[in-house]
Amino acid sequence: MGGPVGLKGTDGEHILKLALSRGATAQAPERASHVLNHLKNVQHKFSLLTCPGKMGGEIAQSCGLEFETLPLEIGEVTSPDHTRLAATLMMGRSVDLLLFAGGDGTARDIVSAVGENQLCLGVPAGVKIHSSVYAVSPSHAGEIVLNLIEGSRPRSFLAEVMDIDEEAFRADQLKTRLFGYLKLPRVEKGLQALKAGSSATEKVNQQAIAAFFAEEMDPEMLYLVGPGSTTRELLQWLGQEGTLLGVDAVKNGSIINRDLNENDCLTLLDRTENNKAAIVVTPIGGQGFIFGRGNQQFSPEVIRRVSRDHILVVATPGKMHSLQSRAFQLDTGDPDLDHALSGIYRVLTGYREIAFYRAEN
Repeated sequence: MGGPVGLKGTDGEHILKLALSRGATAQAPERASHVLNHLKNVQHKFSLLTCPGKMGGEIAQSCGLEFETLPLEIGEVTSPDHTRLAATLMMGRSVDLLLFAGGDGTARDIVSAVGENQLCLGVPAGVKIHSSVYAVSPSHAGEIVLNLIEGSRPRSFLAEVMDIDEEAFRADQLKTRLFGYLKLPRVEKGLQALKAGSSATEKVNQQAIAAFFAEEMDPEMLYLVGPGSTTRELLQWLGQEGTLLGVDAVKNGSIINRDLNENDCLTLLDRTENNKAAIVVTPIGGQGFIFGRGNQQFSPEVIRRVSRDHILVVATPGKMHSLQSRAFQLDTGDPDLDHALSGIYRVLTGYREIAFYRAEN
């Protein structure tokens, strides 16, 4: 829930309060509902065991599903302890699948409770999800669960849960380590890959992209530059110090606002005339997301204010290769928008070097 307000996560009570004060709303309930709505027509084929109140019962009830509630007491504010206890209780009931919605922090809580002994699947509802225990989107999660209910019995495999230092993340430093593994169903499609980092040799390629991008820039255009080392290199080529993990606004070669949240983006777009605005993004290495991971400041409303032709994608050859021919991914939280954004994009991959690559919802 910290993404749209520019906080890059909500681990810790102080950050959670700050997110709420900025008007942040929880993403997990809506995304969990999207998954459960996939299962209405097969309700007679499975039993749903969930947590009380906001941790599951309210969501299941809103979807019109029958369910059993765990003997778990929760108050107005829930904590990782509640998540770990719920996961332990579910494993104790020998559930066939433990389905959870959240980000890397939630995955860490789950693996702390069940280890490698419980089949799990994550519904993505975090900011920048590095772990490979999540479906690509709630829709994909729904399809995977539906297939399991209908009798599909794929083999399981162990997928990585990554530990991210959110304090460092908010300070523009990316620090990750392997935290553990969760057991997932091995399905043909629908699972998110592990994030791949950039190598030291990528710097030259990033500079080549930056040089050509700078030549092509329209001085009257407002550029909303998303997170990433490649996009940051664009700003440094212009002599500007951008934020590695935030959104910066550039016009006429200079940064006019740094580390924007969703409302900041909308305010700038309100002041921009004649459709003179562009969004600059780079896909996440290994995963391929251009929207929906780490750049939730680009909300559906922000994206709709910008022409699809003005969504500019930059990626080094190494990052493109890391996708292993998988399409760019879209998970804005609005399935209709994801569908509208699907298709072929022009990708700047070097100095005067262009690729054309597809994006899928």
